[in-house]
Amino acid sequence: MHRKHFFLLLLQGCQEGFYRTSSGKCSPCNCNGNANRCLDGSGICVDCQRNTTGQHCEQCPDGFIGDVVRGAPTFCQPCPCPLPALANFAVSCYRKSGSVRCVCKENYAGPNCERCAPGYYGNPLLIGSTCKKCDCSGNSDPNLIFEDCDEVTGQCRNCLSHTTGFKCERCAPGYYGDARFAKNCTECNCGGRMCDSQTGECLADSPELSTGTDCPTISCDKCIWDLTDDIRLAVLAIDESKSTLLSISTGVAAQKRLNDLNLTTTHLQVQTIMIFYFSGNEASSKGLLVQKETMETNNRATQLVQQLSNMRDNIQEISSKMKYYAIQQELSPEEISQKLSVAEEMLKEIKRRKPFTNQRQLADEEEDAAEKLLQQVEEFHERYNDTRSLVSDVLEQLSEQDVKLSDLEEALDQALDYIIQTEDINKENTANLQRREKQHEKIKEQIDEVNDVLLSATTILAGPQKVNSELSEVIKNVSGFYAEIDGAKKELQEKLANLSLFDDDLVEKAMHHAHNLRRLADELDRNLYGVDTNGLVQRAINASNVYENIAGYIEEANKAALLALNTTNRVNDAAVGIDTQIIYHKGKSEELLNQAMELQRTADDSNDLTIADTSRHVNGTLARMSVLQSQLMRAITKMQSAEPGLEARERLEQAKMKTADAVSATMTVTQATTPMDENVRLWSQNLQDFQHNSAAYDSAVHSAGDAVKKLTEVFPQLLDKLRRVEQKAPANNISSSIQRIRELIAQTRSVASKVQVSMMFGGQSAVEVNPKINVEELKSFTSMSLYIKFQKDNPQLAASPDRFILYLGNKNAKNYIGLAIKNDNLVYIYNLGGQDVEIPLDAKPVSTWPSYFSIIKIERIGRHGKMFLTVPSLSSTAEEKFIKKGEVLGPGSLLNLEPENTVFYVGGVPPDFQLPPSLNLPGFIGCLELATLNDDVISLYNFKHVYNIDTTTSPPCARNKLAFTQSRAVSYFFDGSGYALARNIERRGRFSQVTRFDIEVRTPTDNGLILLMINGSMFFSLEMHNGFLYLRYDFGFSTGPVLLEDSMKKAQINDAKFHEISIIYHNSKKMILVVDRRHIKSVDNERTAMPFTDIYIGGAPAEILHSSISSHLAGSIGFKGCMKGFQFQKKDFNLLEEPGTLGISYGCPEDSLMSRKAYFNGESFIASSQKESLFGEFEGGFNFRTLQPNGLLFYYSEGSDVLSISMDRGAVVLNASGTKIQSPDRNYNDGKTHFIITSVTPERYELTVDDKKQSKKNPAKDRAGKSPDSVKKFYFGGSPLRTQQANFTGCISNAYFTRLDREVEVEDFQQYSEKVQTSLYGCPVESPPVALLHKKGKNSSKAKGNRNKKVGRDKDKISQPSTGLKNLYQEVNMQRDPQCHLPMNPKATEHAYQFGGTANSRQEFDHIPKDFTQFSISLKTHSSHGMIFYVSDQKETNFMALFVAHGRLIFMFNAGHQKIRIKSQEKYNDGLWHNVIFIRGKNIGRLIIDGLRVLEEPFSSNSNTWQVTEPLYIGGVAPGKAVKNIQINSVYSFSGCLSNLQLNGRSINSASQTFSVTPCFEGPSEAGTYFSSEGGYVVLDESFSLGLKFEVVFEIRPRSSSGILLHGHSVNGEYLNMHMRNGQVTVKLNNGIRDFSTSVTLKQSLCDGRWHRIAVIRDANVVQLDVDSEVNHVVGPLNPKATDHREPVFIGGVPESLLTSSLSTRNSFIGCIRNFMIDEKPVSFSKAALVSGAVSINTCPAA
Repeated sequence: MHRKHFFLLLLQGCQEGFYRTSSGKCSPCNCNGNANRCLDGSGICVDCQRNTTGQHCEQCPDGFIGDVVRGAPTFCQPCPCPLPALANFAVSCYRKSGSVRCVCKENYAGPNCERCAPGYYGNPLLIGSTCKKCDCSGNSDPNLIFEDCDEVTGQCRNCLSHTTGFKCERCAPGYYGDARFAKNCTECNCGGRMCDSQTGECLADSPELSTGTDCPTISCDKCIWDLTDDIRLAVLAIDESKSTLLSISTGVAAQKRLNDLNLTTTHLQVQTIMIFYFSGNEASSKGLLVQKETMETNNRATQLVQQLSNMRDNIQEISSKMKYYAIQQELSPEEISQKLSVAEEMLKEIKRRKPFTNQRQLADEEEDAAEKLLQQVEEFHERYNDTRSLVSDVLEQLSEQDVKLSDLEEALDQALDYIIQTEDINKENTANLQRREKQHEKIKEQIDEVNDVLLSATTILAGPQKVNSELSEVIKNVSGFYAEIDGAKKELQEKLANLSLFDDDLVEKAMHHAHNLRRLADELDRNLYGVDTNGLVQRAINASNVYENIAGYIEEANKAALLALNTTNRVNDAAVGIDTQIIYHKGKSEELLNQAMELQRTADDSNDLTIADTSRHVNGTLARMSVLQSQLMRAITKMQSAEPGLEARERLEQAKMKTADAVSATMTVTQATTPMDENVRLWSQNLQDFQHNSAAYDSAVHSAGDAVKKLTEVFPQLLDKLRRVEQKAPANNISSSIQRIRELIAQTRSVASKVQVSMMFGGQSAVEVNPKINVEELKSFTSMSLYIKFQKDNPQLAASPDRFILYLGNKNAKNYIGLAIKNDNLVYIYNLGGQDVEIPLDAKPVSTWPSYFSIIKIERIGRHGKMFLTVPSLSSTAEEKFIKKGEVLGPGSLLNLEPENTVFYVGGVPPDFQLPPSLNLPGFIGCLELATLNDDVISLYNFKHVYNIDTTTSPPCARNKLAFTQSRAVSYFFDGSGYALARNIERRGRFSQVTRFDIEVRTPTDNGLILLMINGSMFFSLEMHNGFLYLRYDFGFSTGPVLLEDSMKKAQINDAKFHEISIIYHNSKKMILVVDRRHIKSVDNERTAMPFTDIYIGGAPAEILHSSISSHLAGSIGFKGCMKGFQFQKKDFNLLEEPGTLGISYGCPEDSLMSRKAYFNGESFIASSQKESLFGEFEGGFNFRTLQPNGLLFYYSEGSDVLSISMDRGAVVLNASGTKIQSPDRNYNDGKTHFIITSVTPERYELTVDDKKQSKKNPAKDRAGKSPDSVKKFYFGGSPLRTQQANFTGCISNAYFTRLDREVEVEDFQQYSEKVQTSLYGCPVESPPVALLHKKGKNSSKAKGNRNKKVGRDKDKISQPSTGLKNLYQEVNMQRDPQCHLPMNPKATEHAYQFGGTANSRQEFDHIPKDFTQFSISLKTHSSHGMIFYVSDQKETNFMALFVAHGRLIFMFNAGHQKIRIKSQEKYNDGLWHNVIFIRGKNIGRLIIDGLRVLEEPFSSNSNTWQVTEPLYIGGVAPGKAVKNIQINSVYSFSGCLSNLQLNGRSINSASQTFSVTPCFEGPSEAGTYFSSEGGYVVLDESFSLGLKFEVVFEIRPRSSSGILLHGHSVNGEYLNMHMRNGQVTVKLNNGIRDFSTSVTLKQSLCDGRWHRIAVIRDANVVQLDVDSEVNHVVGPLNPKATDHREPVFIGGVPESLLTSSLSTRNSFIGCIRNFMIDEKPVSFSKAALVSGAVSINTCPAA
C-alpha cells in the first residue's frame, strides 16, 4: 500500500517552485528568486531569469554585473563598459571602492573600456562603433610593437619609407611605386615637378593656374596633400559628430552640440577658402567637394533645429486652440478652470498609470545617461586634444631614445671586444699557470740540491775566508764610486745654480719684494690686533697706513714673480732631467752596494755560494759600475755644453721692461704713504699715556682724520691693483697674500664702522659716509639712530638757527631721507618720488634740549614715517621720550635709491652738491655721532670723504655716560666679522680639578661660533648649530674627537634672550654642559688635562677657521649678537681691553636682535594673532624674494572668509573673500626683492607691488567696524590648513600692518607664537647677475623691447657675487644632520660645477650682454674630448666655441665664411685647474692659457656684423647643436669641472637651465651614484620593474637620516615605498587591499659614514627586509586578483604628486648608492630612463 502511494506521488509531481528529493519529498527550489523550476533529485535551477546563471542562479554571466557586492544577485545587468547592452566591450566587470571596474576585451582599454587600446582605433562611446586594428600598410615605425594610428579616426601617424595617405597606402608626393606590397617608393626624377604615383612618369600638365588670370603659378608640394587629408579627416569628424548627435536625446545638450557644429562648420569654410587660394586645380576640386559635404551637414543640422522649433510652435498652437475653444463654446472662467482641473486630473491619472510611469522612469534614466554620455564625450575630446599636443614631445623623446640605442649598440660592440680580449687573456693566464707549475717542480729539485750543498759547506771554511777579504776590497772600490757620484751631484747643483742666474739681480729683486710683502702683511696684521674700540678706535686707522706700501710691493713682486717663474720654468725643465738621472744612477749604485753587502753577510752566515760563483758576481758588479761611471760622465758633458736659448733671453728682456713699468707706476702710491709713518709714531706716543687728556685726545683725533682721509684716497687704487694682480697672479703664494690683505681690509672697514666717537661740525664741515649696506634693503624699510649735541653758545646759531643735519638719497634730490632744524623744531623729511613728507617734533623745541647728547631715531615703513627723541637725565635714570608720526599721501611707498648715485652726507654737503629745497640750509653746528642704519652699526669714521673738518681746532665732544643704557656698558656686540681673544687665560685662574667657563649670549641667528681653543691638532669648540649648542673637542684622545650636543633640544639659544652657558670639565675626564643653570648633557672621555692657553670668543681669524680643524666644526661662521659676563674659573674678563680683540663694540643694540627677516623652505610657516578683523579697515605690507613661481605668502581666515596673498606662476594674487586681484606682471620670481602693500577698506580692495597698484570694488556690505568673535591667527609663508596653494619657498622681510594693540612698526618674527621649520636669519635665495636679466623699469626682468631708457646704460653690467652670499653658500654647504657622521654636503669648490655623465650635460644662459668679445673660464679635466663653451646664431652660421680635442684646447669661431681655429700645443687634461681666456677681437683671435701661453691668429675683418643669439652653452650643448661646426667627439659634454665664467671681465653665476650638473666636489671619489641635497631621482628603464615577486639588493652611505630610497607606483593606487626616517628603514606596500609595512632599526647608526647593505624580498603578500643582517618581515592581506604591473621605478626620490598622504617621509635621499641589483641583475644608472635633479651617476664623494 505504501509503495503504491509512493509511485502515485512520483506520477503526480511537485508544484512549481519545488523539486522532489531522493526521499520523495517536495522541497522548495533554491534559485535566489531568479527561476521557478529546478531539476528533481539535484535541485539545479532551470531557465534562470534576469541575466543570472549558475546551479542556483547565484552568479552573473561574463559581461554582466550584479546588483550587490557580496552574495547572490537579485538581477544582473550588462556591464557599463562603457554603455550597458548597447556598447559593452568587457569580458567581465566588478565593483571596487563604490565604482565599477571593467576587464576589457583585447581591443579596448580604460577603466570603463571607453577608449581603444594602443594599435586600435574607433569610438566605443558611439553606439554601433567598435575598435578596429590600425592598418598602416606596414609603413609605420618598425620599432613599435603595434602600428601607430589616431585612436579615433584610424589615420596613421608618422608614415615612414616616403609614404602618405590615411593608411600610408600610397607614395608621398614626389615619390612613386607600390606602398602597400612592394614598399618601394622612389623619388621622382622630374626636376621638381610631379610624377605618376605608380609608374614614376613625369606629368606634363603639372598643376598650374589657367592662363589669362592674374594668379601666380603655384606648384603643389607635400603640404597641399597634407591639407587635403586634413579636409577629409574633418569630413569624417563631422560624420561622427552627426551620428553622436543623433544617438543623444534632443534637448539642451543637443542644442549646445549644434552650436559647436555651427562653429566648426564656419571654421571649415574659412579653412576651405584658404586651401582654394594656395592649391592648384586638383586641390581646388577636392576643396569644392568638401565644401559641398560641409554645407549638406550644416543643412541637416539646421533642419534638426527647425524640427525643434516646429515642436515648440505646435505646443503654442495647442495652447491658442484651447483659448479659442473656450471663446467658441462661450464658457465662463469658472467652467474653464473647472475643465482645466478635470483635464489636469485626467493627465495625472494617465501619468500614474503603470505603463506611463515605467516609460517615464526609463525616459528619465535614458536622459541622465545621455547627459553623462555627452559629458564623457566632451571630456574625451579635451583629452584627445591634450594627447595631440603631446605628440611632438613624444617624438622628441623617441629620437633621444634612438640616439641612446645607437650608443648602446656601440657600447655592446665594445663590450664584445672586451670579452674577446678577456678570453685571450684567460688563455694566456692558463698557459702561464702551466709554466709556473713546471717551474715550481724545478724549484723543488733545486732546493734539494741546495740542501746537499749546505751539508758540504762545513768542509770548505778556508775558501770563504779568502773571499771575505776580497769582498772588503770590492766594498772600498764601491765606496769610491759612490763618492764620485756624490761629487758629480755637487757639480750638477752648481750647474743648476748657474742656469737659474740668467738675471741674478732680477731674482734677488723678486725675493726681496716677496719678503717685504710678507713683512708688511704681518705688520698690518699686528696693527689690527692692537686695535681696541674703547673710545680709542682711531688706532685702527694706523693699520691702513701700510696699504699703500703693500700696493707698490705687490705690483713689483707680481711682475718680478712672473718673470722669475717664466725663467725658472725652463731651468726646471732641464733640472728635472738631471735630477732624474742622478736619482736613477744613485739608486743603481746603492742597489749594487746593497747587493755587495748582502753577499758579504751571506758568505759570513751560511757560505751559500762557492768561490767560483762569488767571483762571477763580483766581476759582474765591477762591470756594471764601470758602465755607470761612463754614463755619468756623458751626462756631465752634455750639461756643460748646454747654453741658455735665445727665447729665454728675449723673455727676460721683456720681463725687465714690464718690471720697470710696474715700479714707475707704483711710485705715486709710495710717495703718498711716506709721510704717514710719522703720523703713526706720533699717534702711538700720544695714546700710550692717554688719560682723558684734552690735548692728547685732540691730537689723536686730528691724526686719525688725516690718516683716514689719505686711506680713502688710496683705497680705490689699492683695490683696483689687488684685482688686477689677483687676476694675473701665477703663483699661489701671491694669491694667498692678496686674499689675506683683502680680509684685513674688510676687518679694518668693520673696525672703522665701530668707532664710537663723535665729530664736531662748525657750519662749513661735511662728511660723506660709506653706508655699508645694500640700498635694496632700504627700499621698504629704513631706520637710523644717532647722537646729537648742539653748540648753543655759537654766535652763528643766533643769526641762522635753521640748520641741516643729514641727507641720505640720490644725487638728483629725488628719493631721499633727511634731518634738519626748522623753526626751533627737529624735522624729519623724506621723499619717495613725489611730494616731501615733513614730520616736525613740535612737542620738544630744540631750544629746550639739554647741553649734552640726546638720542634720535628716524624710521620709515613703506609710506609711514616716525621719529623718536630720547633725552636722558643727569640726575636720575629716567628718560624723556617723544614720538611723532607722518605718512605719504600719494601712491609712493618705496625709497628707490640708485647704488651708483647714492650719497650719505652728515653735518653738511660739499659746495658742488645741490640739496632739495626742504633741506637746503646751512650746515650743522655741534657734535654728531652715528649709531645704526637698519640693523648695522655705523660710524662717521667709516667715511668716503671729509670736508673742512679740523680736529685740532674742533675736537670731538666727550659723551656723558648717561647717554648709555646699563646694558650698553656691560655688553659686547659682535656683528659676525670680529672676535675677542684672551691670551694666557691662566693669568686670571688655573686649570684645576674642576675647570669652568661661563658666558651669557643673546642672538636671533641660527649658527655661530661661541668659544674656540686650539693647540696644534688639539682643539675645543663651542658653537651654536641650528639654534642649539654643539660642543666638540679633542685633547689628543686615542679615540678621536668627542661630541657633546643638545640632541634632545632642551635649550634653544637663538630666541633673542640672554642665556647663561656654563662648560664644566670635571676631574679631567668629564665634560658637562649647563644652560641657564640647568643640566643639559654630559659625556666622559679619557683622562686628559686641557692643553690650552688662549681662547677665541665669538669668532676667530679666517686662517684658523679654514685650517685643519675646519672639518671638526659644524660651521665657520662668526657669532652675531650680544655677549656679556665671560668668566674663566669665575674670574671676569673685559674683552675690549684684551689686546687680541678685533671688530667688537660696547652695547647691545635692540635693532640688531630683532628678526625682521624669515626664510621659508616650502614646508614652513610662522603665525601670530590679530585682535582686529582684517576685513574691516586694514593695511599691510612686506618684502619678498623667491625663485619659485608659486607659493602662499600670507593667509588669514575669519569663518568662511579668507584673505590670502600668494604667488601664481610668477604673478602676485590677492584673494579677499573670493575677490581676486592679480598683478599684471608675472616675473616676480626673479630672485630680487619686491614690496607688496595690501589695503582693505569698506569701498575697495587694493594690491600694490613695487608701486604698481591694482584695485577692485569691495562687494561685501556692513562689514566695516566689526571685529572677530575671538583673536584670529594669521600666517606668513604658508599655512597648516589645507589651501589650494603650496607653502612659500623664499624670504619675507620688513612686514608691517595696522594693529589695535600697537603702533605701525616692523614685525619682529622672533616674537611670533608659532615658528615651523623657519630660519629667522639669512636668506639663501641667490639673486641672478644683473646682466643676465633684461631690465624693464624697476624690479623687472621682462623682454628688452620694453626696457626703460633710464636704466638702459646698465644693461650689460654684471654684478660680482657679494660676500654675504658667499658666506651663505658656505653656511648651506656646511649643514649637518645631527644624527649623521658626514656633513649633508661634501666639501665642494665654490661656484664650480661638475659636468659629464650624460652626452648633453650642460648649463644654459638665456640672457647674454651685447658686444661681448672676451671670455674667461677655469677648467679641470682628465677627459680628452668635450665641449666647454658654445654660442651661435639660429642657423649656426656665426658661432664661437672652446672645446677639448685629444687633450688640447681649441678655440674656434667664424669670420664671415672663414673658420678660425686656434689650437694649443700642450695637453691640459691633467686633472689640474687651468685658467683660459679667449678673445675674438675685430681682426685677431687670442687664446691665453694660465697667463703664460698666448696663441694668436689674425683674420680679415668682415663688414657684416657678427651676431649670435641666446642661449649660451657651458659644458655641453643641446642635442643636435654644434654638429655643423665641431667634430662629433668634442660636441659631447665636457667631463670635468668648470668655474669662474666671465664675460668681458665680469662674473656670471646663475644659469637659466641646468641639465645633469652637480657641484664640483673636492677630495677623493669612488664608484657609485650620489644624490645631492638639492634633490633628484633616477627612473629605471623599462627592463626593470617591481612585480608580485622580486628581490632588490643595494648598498647605501647616507648623509641624512631621512629620505626616500625606492618607490614604485601603479595607476590603480598600488605602490611600494622604501624610505629612511631618523635612521629606521621601512618598506611600505599597498597591494590593492590595504597598506602594510615592516621596519628595521640598527643598533648602530645607519648614518655613521659607512656602507650598509639593504635587501628587500617580496613574494605576493609576504615582504622581508634585511639591513646589515638585521631581518624583519610582514605578511599582508592576500589579493586574489593581483596582477603584475610594469610601472616606473624611482630611486633616491619621487615627484611629490606620486606620494600618498600616508607616507611619513617625503624628502629625497641624500648620500651614495652603489651595487644596485634587481633579481640578481645589476642595474646601471647610466642607462636609466631619466635622471632628474642634481644626481651624479658615475662618481660619489668618498667619506
